Amino acid sequence: MIIGTAGHIDHGKTSLVKALTGIDADRLKEEKERGITIDLGFAYHALPDGEVLGFVDVPGHEKLVRNMLAGATGIDHVMLVIAADDGPMPQTREHLAILHLLGLSQGVVALSKCDLVGPERLAAALAEVQQLLAGSVLAAAPVLPVSSLTGRGIAELAAHLARSRVPLPDGAASGQFRLAIDRSFTLAGIGTVVTGTAVAGQVAVGDKLMLSPSGQAVRVRGLHAQNHRADSGHAGQRLALNLAGVEKNGVRRGDWLLAEALHAPTQRIAARLQVLASEPRPLAHRTPLHLHLGAQDAGARVVLLEGKAIEPGASAWVELELERPIGALHGDRFIVRDQSALRTVGGGSVTDAFAPDSRRHRTERVASLMALDQPTPAAALAAAMALEPAGGIDAQAFCTQWNLTEGQRQALLAALPHRVVQGAGDGGHALLFAPAQMDRYSAALAAHLGAWHRKQPDSPGLTQEQLQRAVRDRPANAVFALLLRQLVKDGVLKRSGAQHALPGHDPSLQGVDKQIWERLKPWLDEGGIHPPRFSDLLLRDRSLRKDQLLRVLERLQRMGAVHAVGAEYFILTPHLLDLATRAYLLTEADANRRLNVKELRESTGISRHLSVPLVEYFDQIGLTKRDEVGRHFRRDPRKALVT
Repeated sequence: MIIGTAGHIDHGKTSLVKALTGIDADRLKEEKERGITIDLGFAYHALPDGEVLGFVDVPGHEKLVRNMLAGATGIDHVMLVIAADDGPMPQTREHLAILHLLGLSQGVVALSKCDLVGPERLAAALAEVQQLLAGSVLAAAPVLPVSSLTGRGIAELAAHLARSRVPLPDGAASGQFRLAIDRSFTLAGIGTVVTGTAVAGQVAVGDKLMLSPSGQAVRVRGLHAQNHRADSGHAGQRLALNLAGVEKNGVRRGDWLLAEALHAPTQRIAARLQVLASEPRPLAHRTPLHLHLGAQDAGARVVLLEGKAIEPGASAWVELELERPIGALHGDRFIVRDQSALRTVGGGSVTDAFAPDSRRHRTERVASLMALDQPTPAAALAAAMALEPAGGIDAQAFCTQWNLTEGQRQALLAALPHRVVQGAGDGGHALLFAPAQMDRYSAALAAHLGAWHRKQPDSPGLTQEQLQRAVRDRPANAVFALLLRQLVKDGVLKRSGAQHALPGHDPSLQGVDKQIWERLKPWLDEGGIHPPRFSDLLLRDRSLRKDQLLRVLERLQRMGAVHAVGAEYFILTPHLLDLATRAYLLTEADANRRLNVKELRESTGISRHLSVPLVEYFDQIGLTKRDEVGRHFRRDPRKALVT
């Protein structure tokens, strides 16, 4: 169990830890000289059954609350120290507020320096403390009068702490390893050592881990758990780890040491922010703050998702825009202090560690956060999918948020009905959709395509852009492209080139148009990449009227069989693909090379009358794009054009 001290400066926190453990937690020369705790101190006490209590001694000065917060991560039990002669003081109240915001409700109150007061003052101090604790997270905590000097009450306090050992939070030991670094140093002959409290998972000598947010890979060469050499450690223990692969200057307080899969720095988190009732004014939109999460702190701005301000004592959904990337996961407790870091403003628990920089309607964003604000990942995923977000739910991001192992991920998805849309490529993320949502998308697309096929039977189908307009609350372009890709894979749709159609649709010409096409196709085919002009086609058979020929060619364009290049040329799709591929190969070797029309003409032998409208047609269909330097290919035609 990890026990953290709290309380006003010079109320005897360090002396009390020494009386309980025999260890002076003040390790810095300046601390010895000034007689106050400046930085975090650590001490340990072995119990008769072999368990070890770890103590984190924090500073009490108002200017050192930042250091106090760095030591609060992973604390299981609080020892709030209040001097009997002074009674509750400003930092007593601030520390108590911080304990509330961090959700630390297990604790004991040590009424220290009892040797300095008489019975009447002791009784008055007890009354003051009880009044302070009423309605707070420590309302039920015992208040024990103690004296580090005379030893009064020390045995009773030690016995209480031994009885108060708490089990690990659900899932903490089974998750992936995560430790908040609160100290780093170098030991001669050993190398870089970091210390902190493990908040999740397990670690062993030889494990490969990641420093986050820097992304530096490291290996564990050795470790101490609760101040004893060990081969492994786990959540709920104070650990010191000797790391290979990084120098001391590559580590700083606030970094996370964690499993590689959890390395996911973020600069925008969403949460329900509780503002302390002691605040002098409402918290306004875009107010600059200091965010403290784990052992790290970073500048942030609050983006309100509800109302125009948060009144003192109230809470609201917010997003916090951070000045630099930090490590954060769902459920992490945080504190916000004012821009000058002089007072604690409020705090909360992270709901969405990877909040999108979205401009969508606030009510939709709040609804999604309320769905994610559930006690278990299964409940959160079910609630989130029930909202049917247009872009689906990123499975990897969700499982990272909840620190799920691969086995936990598989069990979660196996127990929850869902449909998967797989991202492109081997590294593409799986997007999760509710079955009803996918059925609705499929039905809407099938109905729209069915109506189109009836209206335009000779059309090969509709493009992504055309189909996207038919879907209510349609996803973003990239997600919709993946959705269409999945529907094609499932056989709901078929694709030919850029067009999508229903599986049974077969565009074809009928009657006179079919007869004209049978006469026309050999003429377009015989020249290959050197097509005849439209005027030449009319001269080949004077029985063909211009309007008849144009009507058939326009239908063939809709079917994807021919391409109208300029006003004079109609090119069969295989020959256009041939020309486009030859043009692409001229620039493929150099990403900065631009397509030269003269070079294309010389390499293919096509005429000037065709080459200029041809490259303009490439622009028109999105194969190429002109910039200030010239024309470059945006896509490989061998993938974009299907014959």
